[in-house]
Amino acid sequence: MTASSILLVEDDSSLREALSETLEADGYSVARAASADAGQSLMSSQRPELVITDVYMDGRDGFDLLSHVRARYPAIPVVMITAYGSIERAVDAMQRGAVDYLVKPFEAASIRAVVQRYLPARSASSRDASASPAVDAADDLCCHDRGTREIADMMARIAATDTTVLLTGESGTGKEVFARYMHDHSARAAGPFVALNCAAIPENLLEATLFGYNRGAFTGAQEAHSGKFEQAQGGTLLLDEVSEMDPGLQAKLLRVLQEREVERLGGKRPIPLDVRVLATSNRDLKRAVANGQFREDLFYRLNVVRIHIPPLRRRPSDILPLARQLLAKHASNQRPPALSPDAECLLTARDWPGNIRELENVIQRALIMGSPNRIEAADLRFEPIGAPDDDEPEPDTPLIATDEPATAAPDVGADLEQDLRQREVELIHQALRARNGNRQQAAEQLGISPRTLRYKLAKLRDRGVSTER
Repeated sequence: MTASSILLVEDDSSLREALSETLEADGYSVARAASADAGQSLMSSQRPELVITDVYMDGRDGFDLLSHVRARYPAIPVVMITAYGSIERAVDAMQRGAVDYLVKPFEAASIRAVVQRYLPARSASSRDASASPAVDAADDLCCHDRGTREIADMMARIAATDTTVLLTGESGTGKEVFARYMHDHSARAAGPFVALNCAAIPENLLEATLFGYNRGAFTGAQEAHSGKFEQAQGGTLLLDEVSEMDPGLQAKLLRVLQEREVERLGGKRPIPLDVRVLATSNRDLKRAVANGQFREDLFYRLNVVRIHIPPLRRRPSDILPLARQLLAKHASNQRPPALSPDAECLLTARDWPGNIRELENVIQRALIMGSPNRIEAADLRFEPIGAPDDDEPEPDTPLIATDEPATAAPDVGADLEQDLRQREVELIHQALRARNGNRQQAAEQLGISPRTLRYKLAKLRDRGVSTER
């Protein structure tokens, strides 16, 4: 594997040399240019994976080079360097298609952090074909595939505004990661990023969690609490899986979005909001609207801009970089193990029905099964590909089976059934607590589908059994 290549365009020779040395020390290949014209010439011969250019230069400036790259090489990200006090030029650059910017003067760590968002890091000691990039992927967006880069580019442009954005895509594609990326590239980056999983909070608590409540608003409200909207003041609120919200609460959410103010439960005065709202859904919301499951007016309020995150099988160039990032994230030693060529082939050939969440599970299992230095193909353990709903037990099938014979005495059988029902409730509560209320993950832990878990929770509520975790 060759080192990732960067085109650095900077007319200040001292800064150009210092930045080049910093990036080359991290294992990148750096082509240097002292002007926009020289940089444009190098674009055709070098075809870099990332362009970093100063805005102010003699002759043609960085905006001219940015326009050239966006017109000829739209998949190549461009980072702009601007002087202190010229933030408006940086915002202008983002609107024209730059993916990020740096404000002079900046530390070496700043340019490293920006570059690692778009390219895999390569250390000088790991330039052989089997080495893995030592990066902490927890906070970095992986966008090596052309389609993902185009999405990141679009998000960087939209981030400069306060437009409401709806992120759609299959479960496990990383919609929250993309949402956080948009927040980090916005003018609200210094503010809070607050995420609320609407599917993980019980319906009777979701309203209070979202809007907050005053003391005495309901039984058990011993003191006032701010809601997620208030907590996100000055920043971004992500409504994750908004399609799971109860229709009655949808109407209240719509009013908050329209009026840009929120009123706590039991409150008497509205609280003005300065919050950007992002929302995600793994469902077809247009179909949900047609079926009467989602309010049409709320759909159009959220769907100002819709960005679809493609499944991992549609982003093949992201698979190996993501796998290496996850190895670095979960490896117990400082240098994560490398992937063998056979392991790489096996990973790229997979259809990944569970998307990045499934890939992360495979990587975690491989770290247990493989050696500390190398992951082989045999260390990769996959779940069988199939239709889970076709193979799963019917909703009435208990989580715990019994081998008691059908001829057991009636009173013994009744007692056994009651004990099993109670144990089932305990298992469901334990799984929800272990997964912080995430029903998708709790269902996986229980070995049932989310549909079956929803059915069982509904049956428990019908029986008057609390489903709160």
